[in-house]
Amino acid sequence: QLHLVESGGGWVQPGGSLRLACEVSGFTSNDHAIGWFRRAPGKEGEGASCINRRGGAAVYADSVKGRFTISRDNAENTVYLQMNSLKPEDTGVYYCAANEGFSGTVYVGVPSVLHPDEYDYWGQGTQVTVSS
Repeated sequence: QLHLVESGGGWVQPGGSLRLACEVSGFTSNDHAIGWFRRAPGKEGEGASCINRRGGAAVYADSVKGRFTISRDNAENTVYLQMNSLKPEDTGVYYCAANEGFSGTVYVGVPSVLHPDEYDYWGQGTQVTVSS
């Protein structure tokens, strides 16, 4: 069983930056890919980014590519999401999630590594608000 706790959310003006952290604890907590997802008010959830177990490979949604950077510190059991050049449309609740193994399912329009059905453990979320 894994336990994930997000932190670092808050309010920021457009163009600003925030760094989210996801602390992972539990059995072999570093043996999981970690994804960041977000849900804006009244909208479907979206996978923003994910990072593999060793931190050597990352995937980003087109909507955040070039602005967000995911990283992990396995010694600290923490995954970070650095968010720069934030826009009002980035507002939402951000969740981190852990994957025990990808199923091989092909999803229409969404890379499997960014699909929420591929993730097994979830944090409670942290609110990010981007507004002037």
